[in-house]
Amino acid sequence: MSVEIALRAARVRYGPLEALHGVDLPVPAGTVTVLLGRNGSGRTTVLRALAGTVPLSAGRVLWRGEDVTRLRAHRRARRGLCFVPDRRALYATLTVAENLALAARDRDVSAALDAYPELRPLLGRPAGTLSGGERRMLAVSRALLTPARVVLVDEPALGMSPAVAARTHRLLAGLGARGAAVVVAGQRPPAGLPAGTLAHVLRRGTVAFGGELAEFTPG
Repeated sequence: MSVEIALRAARVRYGPLEALHGVDLPVPAGTVTVLLGRNGSGRTTVLRALAGTVPLSAGRVLWRGEDVTRLRAHRRARRGLCFVPDRRALYATLTVAENLALAARDRDVSAALDAYPELRPLLGRPAGTLSGGERRMLAVSRALLTPARVVLVDEPALGMSPAVAARTHRLLAGLGARGAAVVVAGQRPPAGLPAGTLAHVLRRGTVAFGGELAEFTPG
């Protein structure tokens, strides 16, 4: 199992506070890695560090062995990284159709609408008028429409019903099965992921557990 992207001894500071304390996190290609932790544990900062939206104060980001620590977020995106944050993942004043078109970049948007048929009757609605679950469906659609090598999704199922949440995790697992390195971050172990899914648990900016998701017992 080859490592697609990784943090090595990564530290991140927000002013005087250090949010990550030397985190090592390998993300294999062709699978889903679950990043678990309570609010304030550092899981969102890990995604931002991988995406390049926050700088490291120490350590490195390696992409297929190449040091990309100083590579800016838009350059990482051009190389094939898709980051779906938990907030501000959409253009609120644009319609659902316009948001999908921007994500697809002249490609067919039917994959997103097949994955989330709930969005079809909402195509003419401004994204800012959607419910929380509908906004997350639209946000996750970005990952489904982008041929990315690395997919980072923070709280993908926020506001969704259990059935839609499980479908969402299956869709993200499908991206992994097609070769992408997928990282899903949340507070609780998600349903709908295949056996062998990897997991890392963060506590106060450090990795407290690493292994298969089935081995993790919430405490």
